[in-house]
Parts: sequence; C-alpha cells; structure tokens
Amino acid sequence: MQKIKQFNSATLKDLVFSANINTRRRKHLNLHQSYSEKCQKVINAVDMASYIAPHRHSLYPKTETLIALNGAFALFTFDDRGCVTEVVKLEMPRTNSKSNACFGLDIFPDTWHTVIALVPNSILLEIKEGPFFPDSAKEIAPWAPDEGSKDAFNYLMLLRGKINSSPAS
Repeated sequence: MQKIKQFNSATLKDLVFSANINTRRRKHLNLHQSYSEKCQKVINAVDMASYIAPHRHSLYPKTETLIALNGAFALFTFDDRGCVTEVVKLEMPRTNSKSNACFGLDIFPDTWHTVIALVPNSILLEIKEGPFFPDSAKEIAPWAPDEGSKDAFNYLMLLRGKINSSPAS
C-alpha cells in the first residue's frame, strides 16, 4: 500500500499546460481517490480567459475552502438578483511580503459566487467536505450566462471591470 503521494512543481506545470489547451481554459486534478471520500481536495489551474458560471452549493450545503497556490484570483459573491455583493482578491502567499493579502477563504453554503484568474498560471486548492455528488454539486445562477455561451465572455469582462471599482475589494 502506498504511504505517501507527492505533488511537485512538474505537477502544477502540467496542470497549467492542460488548462491552457482545454476549451474551458481550466483543468483540475483530484487529490482524493474517490467521490465517496469524506474530504474532497482538488487543485484547479484557471486561465484568465476561463469563465466559471456563478453558482452556489445549496442542495448539499457545504463550506468550500479556496487557497491560492500560484498567481492571483478575484472571488465574487452575489445576492439573489445577481448584484455583486463582495469582491475579494486572493493571491499566492509570500511570507517575506509586508502585504497582508488574502491567500485563502471559506465560502459558506448557499452563497452565490464565482472566481476568475487575474494573472496567467493561476492555481487554486479547493477543499470541501465529501462525499461529492457530481449531478447536484452546484446550482448555477439563473441570472448568469451559461459557460460556453456567446454572453459568457462579455459577462467575464463585466466582472473584471468591477474588481477595482467595487467598494468591497
């Protein structure tokens, strides 16, 4: 039986490469062995052009933890009508920095949210309580464009424009 499983720089480099050629412009690596495990751990490389439709975890409400492993992200939360309620920047931690930048956060159940990459080669660690049910893991916001739709790019650009103009950022 295997005693440890290692992840290294090559793992992240391969994941970023795969995200850059993937049509969704992101790629994940499951660190857990099965969806039935009590803890679901995923490394997710997200390209700047990737649009993740705003969603919430309401059918199986669980807190989702996001930690920036590389690069930088903006997390958006929304009210039930689709208005942005908060923008939080996440960036890779630097222990020698004087900045008190956020590198991780918890998103509580029933919170409409999405994440966008702010720089190339951005990578998140996502942790959520299991088990994972792919067919009901998230509820897509009815007011947001579908991933891959013609309106998705424009919506992504609209969100990018709110990053520095939001009082919550």
